[in-house]
This record gives sequence, C-alpha cells and structure tokens, in this order.
Amino acid sequence: MKHQDKPLSFETHHDWHSSSLQSLTDSPPESLLYSYTEAFNGFAASLNEEQAESLNKSESILGVYEDTVYTLHTTRSPQFLGLEADLGLWATGGGTQASEDVTIGVLDTGVWPESKSFDDSGMPEIPSKWRGECESGPDFGPKFCNKKLIGARSFSKGYRMAIGGGINKKPKEIDSPRDKDGHGTHTASTAAGFHVANASLLGYASGIARGMATRARVAAYKVCWETGCFGSDILAGMDRAIRDGVNVLSVSLGGRPAPYYRDTIALGAFAAVEKGIFVSCSAGNSGPTRATLANVAPWIMTVGAGTLDRDFPAYAVLGNKIRYNGVSLYSGRGMGKKLVGLVYNKDNNTFGNLCLPGSLKPTSVRGKVVICDRGTNARVEKGEVVRDAGGVGMILANTADSAEELVADSHLLPAVAVGRKTGDLIRKYAQSNPNPTAKLVFGGTVLNVRPSPVVAAFSSRGPNMVTPQILKPDVIGPGVDILAAWSEAIGPTGLVKDARKTKFNIVSGTSMSCPHISGLAALLKAAHPDWSPSAIKSALMTTAYTRDNTNSSLRDAADGSLSNPWVHGAGHVDPQKALSPGLIYDITTKQYISFLCSLAYTIDQVKTIVKRPNITCSKRFKDPGELNYPSFSVLFGDKRVVRYTRELTNVGPARSIYKVAVDGPSSVGISVRPRTLVFRGEKKRYTVSFVAKRKRRGSTVRSEHGSIVKSPVSFSWTSL
Repeated sequence: MKHQDKPLSFETHHDWHSSSLQSLTDSPPESLLYSYTEAFNGFAASLNEEQAESLNKSESILGVYEDTVYTLHTTRSPQFLGLEADLGLWATGGGTQASEDVTIGVLDTGVWPESKSFDDSGMPEIPSKWRGECESGPDFGPKFCNKKLIGARSFSKGYRMAIGGGINKKPKEIDSPRDKDGHGTHTASTAAGFHVANASLLGYASGIARGMATRARVAAYKVCWETGCFGSDILAGMDRAIRDGVNVLSVSLGGRPAPYYRDTIALGAFAAVEKGIFVSCSAGNSGPTRATLANVAPWIMTVGAGTLDRDFPAYAVLGNKIRYNGVSLYSGRGMGKKLVGLVYNKDNNTFGNLCLPGSLKPTSVRGKVVICDRGTNARVEKGEVVRDAGGVGMILANTADSAEELVADSHLLPAVAVGRKTGDLIRKYAQSNPNPTAKLVFGGTVLNVRPSPVVAAFSSRGPNMVTPQILKPDVIGPGVDILAAWSEAIGPTGLVKDARKTKFNIVSGTSMSCPHISGLAALLKAAHPDWSPSAIKSALMTTAYTRDNTNSSLRDAADGSLSNPWVHGAGHVDPQKALSPGLIYDITTKQYISFLCSLAYTIDQVKTIVKRPNITCSKRFKDPGELNYPSFSVLFGDKRVVRYTRELTNVGPARSIYKVAVDGPSSVGISVRPRTLVFRGEKKRYTVSFVAKRKRRGSTVRSEHGSIVKSPVSFSWTSL
C-alpha cells in the first residue's frame, strides 16, 4: 500500500489496512492475516480472485500479489575456518566479548531450546535494547529462553490458510516456536551455538560442537511448517525480527527466481539492510544445473556450499575382490565379514532401480545388498524401502544427475553412497556376474582430507537470472556433512519409522553454509560496530580464497573440474582475513535505489521495495552493473567495451598504497585506471574497462584483480 496515504482518522496502519480490506472486498475481519510495519508497507489477507482484483483497483494499492511457498535448503567447521582457540585473533579486535551485544535472528523451523548448544553459562544480562520475547504455547514458554536464546516466536497464519480451514481452526501442527523438524535447531546452533563437549552423531564426528559466534545471542522465528514456508509468514517473521532489534538475519530457505518486488525474502531483506541488519541467505541446492540460484538480490549475502576437510569413508567390497570407496554415517550393527548376494533391479516397469516405496520384491532382495540409483525419492527413504523388503544392505549409486557428489547419511541399515563412475562399475558387475556378491565396511571419521574445500555439486550455480549484471553466489562456506544441534522430536533421518533420538545431527545443504556466514557476520559486526551490511559483505568477499589445501584452484565436486565464479562466487570465506580487509566496497540505500531504477520496473514496483513515497527514478544507473559491488559480471552482448567505476573505502592504515594486478583471459582485454591507489583520505575510485577481443558465444571465463583486495569477474558474450 501507499504508506503515506493513511487517513488521519486511523490511529494505526493496522486499522487502516483492516478497514480498507473490508470496504474494498467485503471480506470478514479475520481475512486480515498480517499487517506489516517494518519489512513491508502493506498487509497479507485471505482473498478469492474476485476480491483480489477489486482490491487492486484502489488508488492506495501499489500491487496485489499471490502468496509464495518457499522451501528449506536442506563440527569441525570452526577449526577449518581458523576460529580455534576461542576465536584466536578475534579477541584482539574486541569481537569475542562484544559479540554478546549482537543478536542473530534465525528464520526457520523453530528451535529445540533444551539443546546444550543454547546454554547461557557465563553470558551477561540481555542487552537493554532487545525488544523481543519468548512466545507462550502448549509446548513452549518464556521459561525455555535464557540469556543465550533470547527470543522465540512463530508465524503460521499463511500456512494455516493455505492448508484450509482458516486461521481459527486448530492446526495439525502445534502453533509454537518448538522445532519438530530439526532444521532450525541445526542452523541456529551453527550460527551461534555454545561450546558442547563430546558431541557426535551416534559416534561420528565426535568432539566439541560450537557455532561461529559462540557469545552472540539467538532469536528463533518459526516460519516453516510441514508443507513449506509461506511468504506471508516469512515476511511477518522478518517484520517482527526488525522490530525486536536483531543485528543479523539468517535465512536458510528460498524459492524460484522472481523480480525483487515479487520476492518476499528480497523485500524483507531490503528493509532490514536499510536499518543496518546483515542478511545471509542460502543459494539453493539445485546444482550442478546452471542458473538455479535463489536469493540473488544484491543487498543479500548469497551463500553456496563447500566441503570440510573431514570425511566419513565407507567401502563396498565386491565378490571379485575389488573394493570401492564411498561414504556413510551408518552407526548400527555391521554386516560382518561374509559376502552376501548383490542385486540390481533394473526394471523400467517397477522402478526397482530407484528403490521407490513398493518397488522391490521381497523374494528378490531378501538377505541381499541392493543397488539403488540416486534420485526421485529421498536417499534415506531408499534404505528404508530396502530394509522393509528384507534387504540387509544398500549401495546408493549416483547417476549422471548427481555425478560424483557424495553425501553421507545416517541410514537405517548398512549403506554406502558411491559416485556415478563407481556406481556404473558396480552396476555392471551386478548385471554381468551370474552370482554377484558384496559386503559393506565402515571407516568412521577421517580428518585432514585433501583436497578441501571442494564446491558441493548440489550448491546452486549462476548466472543470476534476475539481474545478470550482479555476480552470484557471493561466497561459499562449509555446507557438507555439518554437525550441529538437532531436535529430539525427530530421528536423524527425519523418517517416521526412525525411532532413534540424537542431540546432534550431520546434515548437508546450502542451509548449513548460510548460518556459518551469519555467525561470521555477527563477529565482524561486533569487531566493527560502525560497518554497514554491505561493508561486512565486502570484507567477506574480497578476502575469500580460491585455492584449496593442496594450493590448487578450487574444484567442483560435480565432475572434478575447476570451479569458477558462477559456482563459488568470490571464493571460500576466510574470517581471519575478513577482520582486516584493508579496503571495502560500501553501498548506500540511495545507490540501491539507483540500481532498482535501472531495471525495467515501474515506479510503483520500485516503491514496493524501497517503501518511500517520493521515488521518481530521476537518478538511475545506465547499467545495473554500475552498482558498487565487490565483484563484476560483464555482459558484452552487442557491445565490445564494458566500463565500470568502483569506489573503495579505506578501513586499514590511513596512509596505504594499493597496486592493481590483473589476471584475465586472452579473449578479453582488461585495463584499470589508475593503476595505483594512494590513500591519504578515506575513499578512492578506479575505473576498469573490459574489451572483447573476439566473440565467444556462451563461454564463461574468470579473473581476479588485486593482490590483497580481490574481486572476481565473470564474462558472457550472449544474453543470459
């Protein structure tokens, strides 16, 4: 709505929203689900199509949009990131204790407050500026919060309307912040969990579990339910988090790419960033397919996933005495030393090769190890199907879609996951040998794996299909086989038949990498309280690394090839270097507005995002790529030359000299002016020119400029 149009006769915007809704649509008062004040100028309501059309005709309405359903993007990482010894260098910057004044708001499936990861031992009193609370419910209340977990709320009106019956009908799920899924507890503890000794998943990854910012506060906003995360609920959670006073928002969920004025997360994030709140979001788990990114707005930190230097090896030993490597988190009784029958049900009529429910014949698989092709249904469900049919083990074999990516799971029966090439060899053996046999062996936990990190195959890739001139993802962080706290309301696999209970679980996804960056942002905010969200983002991006622990360029787990900025963005985060980045690329709200005005949006659509009545777009960029972003995405199209100017802010020594170094492809000429930046004041500008020497359709190359403050560049010769 046009916020400024509220008549003086209405005391609050909620009153105005309610009156407008009833007068324009003849709908009952309970149709109003939420009235937003911080994240969005407007409201959410339950309407039929005719009522929505009637509402849209009002002069006070900027736009009416249908609710969107978003999905979740489903602990050795502190040491891997160089945060050992209780944050090491962070103590010298004041970050360790100062982070007690930083609150991370986690929008997810809620929280399991009894987890030791939310212990408040040694925490000082809650900051006086905090305006949040712990919601009361049938299974939750203020007594479950403390000086660590300082807020917990739930938002379910959109979900309840969507499943039918209205907001007053008793929902299937209990309406409270308690986490019945595990995902929210995992992400919250990854961001800011307290030190917990002797943590493990049924013996795997045993050690001390801790979050990135162990002294930061946590506020949980439950916006996800059984059938998904509804945009109206997400926006309500963001609206409340802004009012409560969070400093960082961690959002491990997303949807399909959409214009920013139609993207609920982008809308709420813009309001948050304008108020100085850093917003970290997961990039999505739709890799290795290109152009699959979620959460690509430039004011959002878009996080992809990489591996740790830890693995959980397991082996499939065949009757021909060949042993194949795989991974597993199976923790039950082993198979022993005896080989058993091996079967692969490649029958197109029953889909037995996929091990779908009801697809396996007990007479064929009883007492045998079953080869199951990855895909279609959940990996752990395949094991359940095998077990229920009488199988004693499973080899989960990748196909072309999942290539060589390996994800370890806590299966219900002995199971080993293998890559596509290995899977093809095992499938060939099972189909060609008249009496194929196998046994499965489990190797526990192995550290110091090389190479690492490797970009996860599931991590969504660029290019950015909403604004191709903005390079996404921004960075990658640990997102494969991450140990963190878990809800005791559900087993580690999430399956109904999984009766096991565990206080910690090992999970993979960009959902896991996102809270790593959220926690690091909290530490940076504590060390540099005057830094803007874009300054924190810049520090994490320009100091990221693109070489693994063998000093080789980062590789892509999908096929073992070299990674590139459409896959890893600026690279893998390096928090120690981010503490002192030297230079930063800062972005003001005015610059974001100029960016939005450069897109093919109407004035009303821009107003929907920025929530300002006087937007005219008199000042706009000629090219969206002119935004002062820490990376470059160059689209030549019909142009031979693309030129951008960037402004750098010195946050290092007052007198600093930076010299430019360029590493680029032979197909593009890259020149930077001036070649040397001498800082005696705070800000300096430079201009970089990209000249296409010859046309190369559909190719992507990359380079980095600078030796300390690095910026990745992607090139495209065709429209994306």
